[in-house]
Amino acid sequence: QVQLVESGGGLVQAGGSLRLSCAASGRTFSALAMGWFRQAPGKEREFVSGISWNGRTTYYSDSVKGRSTISRDNAKNTVYLQMNSLKPEDTAIYYCATKMAFGLWFDQTRPEEYTSWGQGTQVTVSS
Repeated sequence: QVQLVESGGGLVQAGGSLRLSCAASGRTFSALAMGWFRQAPGKEREFVSGISWNGRTTYYSDSVKGRSTISRDNAKNTVYLQMNSLKPEDTAIYYCATKMAFGLWFDQTRPEEYTSWGQGTQVTVSS
């Protein structure tokens, strides 16, 4: 089981930026597809962004497209989510998720596809 630890959340003013990090345990990170999801109070968990196991394909929700960039550093077993031009509606707990996907494709926007989740990091954007 891969262990995931998110960091980088916090309180930021609207228009500001944050970089979320997700560190994964184990030696198979380069074979892992990674995703970011978020959940606001009273709402369902929603897809934010994903990156394929080989880093060649990235995915973004319409709500963050153009404002966010996902990347991975296999040497550090870490995936990042750079978020810019933050809005109050971005306020949520952000979760990192993963699935072993070496050579395989799956729909990375579906939370039920992932097999391991982090504990989440709170992002609060003030207006």
